[in-house]
Amino acid sequence: MSAHLVERRRRWLRSLTFWLRPGFVLRTINRFQKIAGFDRAIALASSALTALIPLVILTGSLIEARSDAEAGDWIIERYELSGAGARAVQDVFSPVDGSSESASAVGAVLMLLAILSFTRAFQRLFEQSWELAPLSVRNTLNGLRWMVAFAAYALASAGIHALLAQDGADVIANVAIAPLTAVFLIWSGWTLSARRVGRSELWPFGVLAAILLAVYSLAAARYVPPQVSSYAEHYGVLGVVLAAISTLFCVMVVIAGCAALGREVRDELARIHSGRRPPDGEVRREWANVVAEARSRWEIARGFVDRLRDHGDRSDQDG
Repeated sequence: MSAHLVERRRRWLRSLTFWLRPGFVLRTINRFQKIAGFDRAIALASSALTALIPLVILTGSLIEARSDAEAGDWIIERYELSGAGARAVQDVFSPVDGSSESASAVGAVLMLLAILSFTRAFQRLFEQSWELAPLSVRNTLNGLRWMVAFAAYALASAGIHALLAQDGADVIANVAIAPLTAVFLIWSGWTLSARRVGRSELWPFGVLAAILLAVYSLAAARYVPPQVSSYAEHYGVLGVVLAAISTLFCVMVVIAGCAALGREVRDELARIHSGRRPPDGEVRREWANVVAEARSRWEIARGFVDRLRDHGDRSDQDG
């Protein structure tokens, strides 16, 4: 192996151990706990589901009015559903015959309110991650802008998937969508924070979230269809809702986790840029302390197991 390759490998190893050093990992975990990451993910998933179902139903009604296609058919084809899962999705998203314009108008208003509720929940994620004062409904105009941008992003993503569709996991499509996702998430943080968080501060969050969401999409392509079918067999139409909320929760955990991680990465880069990067000796000492602590705990646990074994042997002999 050439000296150049050896040096490059050492440089990559130093970078990896730097970013995975105990101090940085603990700060990221504390940041995630500080924003109540799992609670925030549940709130985001619930708001997203509340907005998603009327959005898909309303979109399906518009599509059916202009063509023979239905939203349920597109979802079944997109996620390659079959059996009970396909039937349940068809029942959930099929428009009701004879629906009136007034009902559609009420549905549109409810959908608008639900999406604005989601934007406020998403907004609070950025406010808590970057420790900003909450704006709540005062940021409604930016929420409306986000709605329009999200519609464009969703249409572009659907078009890419339709163009690059494959059997099973759409690897090419997910890779192609990742840069678009990164740009959209960075813009979302900038807009929903009312531009109080700069786009340069948000790029670690956007890039990390786009990569992890692409990886999750590949994994979800394998387990979501069987999950939908299994839930539909046991719970009927309600199974589709349960599968959707669990999938959305996983997506929101990724986004909340990347918000905490992205904030810490950006702070760490700012410290490095200002010349406050910890020396390699300190990084090695952190890892040495962790290894020493792990060995100490292992020795204690092994000694406890040995004492239990000796006690059991003596009991057998006495018996």
